[in-house]
Amino acid sequence: MFVDSHCHLDRLDPNSGSVDEALKFAQSRGVKHFLCVAVSVKEFDAMMDVVSAYDNVSVSCGVHPLHQEDACSRQVLLEKASDQRVVAIGETGLDYYYSEESKAVQMTSFIDHIHVANELKKPLIIHTRGAKEDTLGLLEAHLADHTQGVLHCFTEDWDMAEKAMEMGMYISISGIVTFRTADALRDVAKRVPLDKLLIETDSPWLAPVPHRGKPNQPAYVVEVAEYIANLRGISVNELAEATTDNFYRLFALCNKTS
Repeated sequence: MFVDSHCHLDRLDPNSGSVDEALKFAQSRGVKHFLCVAVSVKEFDAMMDVVSAYDNVSVSCGVHPLHQEDACSRQVLLEKASDQRVVAIGETGLDYYYSEESKAVQMTSFIDHIHVANELKKPLIIHTRGAKEDTLGLLEAHLADHTQGVLHCFTEDWDMAEKAMEMGMYISISGIVTFRTADALRDVAKRVPLDKLLIETDSPWLAPVPHRGKPNQPAYVVEVAEYIANLRGISVNELAEATTDNFYRLFALCNKTS
């Protein structure tokens, strides 16, 4: 059985089918659980309206580094993220590749998210691109010993992955690993210890080969798993079992029975 550890069900294109259809298709392929990740606290309630009826969908709460127009105070984040349905904080982090001009605001937001995760004892979901040193530096400076998290949709180098894992982070691989130009990521996907690996779609974006260029959906986490299993020379079942176990270990508030 598989888990899609990072998707945006509220962002699926309705022209490609309903959320209900997407989840049923994924379940027919053996995907048992889904983590719907927030990109805006302001839109959190709307996201919940989309997914709250599904027992096998968990949620996070946070502000994506590229959505700083929706930034909120630490107190507002704390209040929203205290909801018992929220299993993780984020996605948060730093993205200088697309928005270096908002660096200072992103850093303040990231620090707030780390402190809220520390206080609520919920794991972090971290987006990082083009910001290796600051991401690692802020985690080292502010992360509590008991707080873990994941560097989702990982696209950085092995050095960053290794240093993040030393701080209790997991590494999540998306469909990017199937892209022709992703040699460095394939090296990371082969080297991450199996007990630190997660898989995701980040749907509706970044559909894996052979679906590249089409809207992504949670069912395609199976293609991600198959590709990584082949890279590592292990069975898909072994990879699925390990990444599912890792998911429930990290996101311990998720309902394992759904």
